[in-house]
Amino acid sequence: MEFKLFDSHCHLYMPQFDADRAEVLARMQEAGMGAVVIGVDYASSTKALELARQHDFLWSSVGLHPNDTPAEAFDMEKFEALARDPKVVAIGECGLDYFRSGGTDDEKLAQKARFEAHIALAAKVGKTLVVHCRDAHDDCFSILQNSEIVSKVPVIIHFFTGTAELAQKYLSLGCYLSFPGPVTYTDMYDESIEVTPLERMLIETDSPYAAPVPNRGKRNEPVFVEGVAAKIAALKGTPVEEVLAQTTKNAQKVFGLSSNTADLR
Repeated sequence: MEFKLFDSHCHLYMPQFDADRAEVLARMQEAGMGAVVIGVDYASSTKALELARQHDFLWSSVGLHPNDTPAEAFDMEKFEALARDPKVVAIGECGLDYFRSGGTDDEKLAQKARFEAHIALAAKVGKTLVVHCRDAHDDCFSILQNSEIVSKVPVIIHFFTGTAELAQKYLSLGCYLSFPGPVTYTDMYDESIEVTPLERMLIETDSPYAAPVPNRGKRNEPVFVEGVAAKIAALKGTPVEEVLAQTTKNAQKVFGLSSNTADLR
């Protein structure tokens, strides 16, 4: 299956899409795009996989968001059973978030342990790791570096809105950076985009959140990812079609999708 664009991170199972999910999916098909639907806990991972099974242009991830802990324990056996499905192409989103939680040493230790469990699962099943990190980049980088997971499976830093220096650190480790809607309405991340080679870039919506210009303030949806590509193209001085083509190629490579079929690795 040939795609014109690819949303590397969206949450189409969320209730914000309940009223018109079919229409959102139809717009994706019309645009000729693919996407990965990202789980944030066991229930949503199951929903993401169900959606992916129903549509040949969707795939899914399974994982436990750091802020859903310790309310829900990471049950490796349950998540592995989901991860073995051929429609699951990634583990996550997982990682560290000290912005919303992680205020105590115990909370940070719990997040780190669950992150390391996700890394172990990604290595075990041989599927891409999708990393969420907020206000915790030193610890996140250290865990990724020490685990050597980047030498085993592709690693994506989701919703990258860090400095150019941070971008270069993750790039030097071998990670891919996924850029979201907020890069379109501020120049704060311009330098990060400029230092990131197109070959190591993905684009995402994180829909229903964080819609890019010109749809800022609206509910986000996968077709809006073209707005992110447009900002990258402007900064790189390259046609938007080239950005869309390269980021789509990158997504197919990272998630183990064939360039001309919907078959998985």
